Amino acid sequence: MNIEDRKKELTPEENHVLFNGGTEAPFTGELLNEHRVGMFSCKVCGTPLFASDTKFESGSGWPSFDQALPGATENIEDNSLGMLRTEVRCATCHAHLGHVFDDGPATTGKRYCMNSICMEFKEEEK
Repeated sequence: MNIEDRKKELTPEENHVLFNGGTEAPFTGELLNEHRVGMFSCKVCGTPLFASDTKFESGSGWPSFDQALPGATENIEDNSLGMLRTEVRCATCHAHLGHVFDDGPATTGKRYCMNSICMEFKEEEK
């Protein structure tokens, strides 16, 4: 399925966040409290993005990870809202996922602050 077809299946809010760089409200995302073992993938193209063992509680209101899977994401300078941030996009389909900050755990120092609405979770089979 191509991206244009996939866009037609998404809700207006999903399209706004994924393709217009929007942000879902904090503490509202379905994946914020997801603690099962599995994989977080791009909602648009299905590319695996984050393993569940990299997720941590940041208190920010969005799912946070200390590292992405190698080659899964791309970082883009974001000067919107009067501040300098680093936007994170899916490396495959270039959908907006969230932002990465340098205030994460000591393991990597990174906090990938992602919108739940941009991802799907698949539990690891036992």
